Amino acid sequence: MQIEKNKSLKEYNTFGIDCAAKYFISISSQEELLETLKSKLHSKLFILGGGSNMLLTKDIDALVLHINLKGIKVVNETNHHVFLKVSAGENWHEFVQYCINNNFGGIENLSLIPGNVGTAPIQNIGAYGVELKDVFESCSAINIKTLKNEEFSNSDCKFGYRNSIFKNEVKGKYIITDVTFKLTKNEHTKSISYGAIKNELAAHNIEDPNISDISKAVIAIRESKLPDPKKLGNSGSFFKNPIVDFAAFNLFSKQFPEAPFYKISDTSYKIPAGWLIEQSGFKGKQFGDAGVHKNQALVLVNYGNATGEEIWNLALKIQAKVKEDFNITIEPEVNVI
Repeated sequence: MQIEKNKSLKEYNTFGIDCAAKYFISISSQEELLETLKSKLHSKLFILGGGSNMLLTKDIDALVLHINLKGIKVVNETNHHVFLKVSAGENWHEFVQYCINNNFGGIENLSLIPGNVGTAPIQNIGAYGVELKDVFESCSAINIKTLKNEEFSNSDCKFGYRNSIFKNEVKGKYIITDVTFKLTKNEHTKSISYGAIKNELAAHNIEDPNISDISKAVIAIRESKLPDPKKLGNSGSFFKNPIVDFAAFNLFSKQFPEAPFYKISDTSYKIPAGWLIEQSGFKGKQFGDAGVHKNQALVLVNYGNATGEEIWNLALKIQAKVKEDFNITIEPEVNVI
């Protein structure tokens, strides 16, 4: 294994923040991972995947393990389903395209989400009516303390809205090495109820879309609203959409009847954080090299040389103004390091 010292992480995080790792190792096999963990080269570990859901605000005084495990294989198959075991270092969008090309359905709505497969369960990534938990069968993870390989079922993961056990009870205790997905081979369940998807399909006169059509529609929508991290540093949606109870929603809707919302249940409602941020006057605003994207207020961007601290200070400013204007607290979706 090759150990690098004071390694710049600028190319390893989608915000393009130039922080350094005290020690850095790229892990390309489970044997290498176990060997590194056994060596105890540093008392602190920092696990790095695709770097798409984090904001670095300081150098990392730890051994950074870049999980670069690769591989996709069919582990089981029925008449209707295929079970795919996918290594943690596989790029998420490339995996989605692999599934589209093989007519495996279930994750087409999750096209173009940045990051790697191994970090997807941690966040329970989701978009356009579909979440990872809908297709998640299980995942394998190395227990950092015991070095044993453990299996987590769907129920074990305690998935919630952009949440899982890996962000809570077992945070920092495991390294996910692969994820097994249960996908459809035929008679796909299509999620096209979102207005944006309907409009995009209609624009191309597609009435009965296949999974490739849905993926292309999602890609077009995301590209129209979200900046390419390779061209403009960002981490996708910076804030979660807040979920409020009926009493809070009733008060909010009376004050702001024009506001969009999604009814989750009789007692809970989701309000688009992007709308709240835009109404608070931040859409398209720039503060030095930190800013809010012109097309999507949910996305904070690095226009060049912003520090993580500058972007985080902007996030706090947005959070405070939304609270002042709407009495609603919006929480970060990204991990702030």
